[in-house]
Amino acid sequence: MEQPSTLTPLTGAVRELASNVVSALESGGHSRMSAAPAVTTGDDDLGLAAVRVLGADVLLPSVLHRAPPAPVDVAVCEKAVLAHPPAPDASVTSRWTHWAMTRTLRRLGAPAAGTPPGDADPDAAWLDDLPWQALTHQLSLLAPLAVPDADSAVARAAAGRTLDIARGFVRAVRRRGWLQAAGAGRWLALLDDVPETLGLDAGLEFVSLMGTDDPRVALHLHAARLLRPARLGAP
Repeated sequence: MEQPSTLTPLTGAVRELASNVVSALESGGHSRMSAAPAVTTGDDDLGLAAVRVLGADVLLPSVLHRAPPAPVDVAVCEKAVLAHPPAPDASVTSRWTHWAMTRTLRRLGAPAAGTPPGDADPDAAWLDDLPWQALTHQLSLLAPLAVPDADSAVARAAAGRTLDIARGFVRAVRRRGWLQAAGAGRWLALLDDVPETLGLDAGLEFVSLMGTDDPRVALHLHAARLLRPARLGAP
């Protein structure tokens, strides 16, 4: 577990930004990125890096609440996309998170830093052969792709391995890996055929109680609640 004294500046900036997104999810507003210290104190490089790390989830309130994003949020996201494109040797995960940001920007009516709308999905075939433990780890990193009307190769791969993700969720909870558990739980909230024996609702509430020190955990859990309101008792 990360302690405040050991957080890097980037991790602290990502957490601050995640906190703003959680507040917006709770209130129904936009992400209020302009309230993030890394953006408002002139530390532009740190702020843009934090936006790139959090990825498409910066705009999650607009996606889930179907509300127009704040212009400052769109502008900073587009700037982050331009400032931090995937390197030629970037991991597939990095390529997918970049794709998710540009696709979200396009869906919200932004030019997405000039990315052609017809860009194909990055490769996701590698997910099919991963052991369930590694699959859960990778999908937790790609949790920003778990959104309503998800239409990506990653979402399709996840839909075909619900039982493996459920196993990974249980493993993450047992190992006290709250961030991974929250990311896996967010995917399970989106997917069909989740076994009732998993007790996902109770599991998500337990993760919420135990992972309260990390706003990134809260972000995924709020997303899960909004993805399956009927099952979680939300209005």
